[in-house]
Amino acid sequence: MDNPALASEEASPALLRRAIAASAIGNATEWFDYGVYAYGVTYISAALFPGSTAEATLFALATFAISFLVRPLGGLFWGPLGDRLGRKTVLAWTIIIMSVATLGIGLLPTYDSIGWAAPVLLIILRMVQGFSSGGEYGGAATFMAEYSPDDKRGYYGSFLEFGTLAGFSLGAFLMLGCSLVLGDETMGEWGWRLPFLIAAPLGLSGLYLRSKMEDTPVFRELAEAAEQEENETVPLRELLSGYWKPLLLLSGLVVTLNVVNYVLLAYMPTFMSTTLKMGNNASLLVPLLAMLTMMVLLPFAGALSDRYGRKALWWFSIVGLFIAAVPMFQLMERGPVSALVGLAVLGLLYVPQLATISATFPAMFPTHVRYAGLAIAYNVSTSLFGGTAPLINDWLVAKTGSHLIPAYYMMGACVVGAVALLFVTETAGASLRGRGFPGLRPRHKPARS
Repeated sequence: MDNPALASEEASPALLRRAIAASAIGNATEWFDYGVYAYGVTYISAALFPGSTAEATLFALATFAISFLVRPLGGLFWGPLGDRLGRKTVLAWTIIIMSVATLGIGLLPTYDSIGWAAPVLLIILRMVQGFSSGGEYGGAATFMAEYSPDDKRGYYGSFLEFGTLAGFSLGAFLMLGCSLVLGDETMGEWGWRLPFLIAAPLGLSGLYLRSKMEDTPVFRELAEAAEQEENETVPLRELLSGYWKPLLLLSGLVVTLNVVNYVLLAYMPTFMSTTLKMGNNASLLVPLLAMLTMMVLLPFAGALSDRYGRKALWWFSIVGLFIAAVPMFQLMERGPVSALVGLAVLGLLYVPQLATISATFPAMFPTHVRYAGLAIAYNVSTSLFGGTAPLINDWLVAKTGSHLIPAYYMMGACVVGAVALLFVTETAGASLRGRGFPGLRPRHKPARS
């Protein structure tokens, strides 16, 4: 039975605002790191790796991909802890570790100073960042979803992804701003380090916000019902055997989500600079303008999912991206203005996915395995198909000479997501409480007025 006090707390606008801020700032910190790294990859590669520019850039992109290979380990470690100890406790640790790793990159000695120790230390810090990120998104999405009202979970959940783009944009803008103000020579010497140092105050701000929150009403309700002891005995083998279907379906959706995400956000500056031969500033600015447009539309798409359902928006996004990928990449080859139009179209088609994942993914699991299930499935799929996307696309473009490789890669990912979506249960308006699967029991109907 629902606890009236917790239900009342869940409906408090002030509490919801604090929950949104506490959740989103961790996502923003994670993606701030990605934005700084993606937009500073040419400077980072020159400072920390040996070899020609092309070789050093490939090494730097490979290092970016390596950090994602340890994300599943982070999910395996942090996810069960979040279901046992609570969402808040784990999220406090993940944001601090992420921030320290990002800060550390900005303090690394160069390859000229310490030789191969420089890239080795970078790889270690990227792995630490990846390990902590393995618990961040699953926890933040669970935290946000469990605080949100059932009939507005899409709207409130969209602000977590607003934080994603805000963090990425902040990191990218800082790197671009430093480049414009300091110039290439100074950036290569020490200017590239400055954006990485911002991670420390971001992490401390996030820790402060999360320390002021209680754990989610849904999690505390389960604990107060004396079911938490049983919670603690759910082993990984039982999770994999008893919840294999949502794990598999979520992984399929994440293939689409993150291939598109990392191609459009993390890889695009490198693609525009090295493949389309645009100037450095244009290669950085065009994706940023597209992201700012996406940010404005996220809450609207989240609200639409509360009204019409998550699956309707996902179908629109997947089909639209599949059809538009090749024409839009062809359009990008015509120059900076055309590139902005093409990237903006793909970004707008991607928004319905991005806006709804924080409402869709947590609702695929019962409360007592929600954090672990989401963290494990999300991070395994992300490590294999998301973080590797920039490296694979860069390698395939170089091998084939085709500028359309990223478009074909996105289309293939959309096919995987479409197959998974066929079997996903609609959960718009469904309660997240209890030990049953959301959407398989009576639920609130999505509001239509």
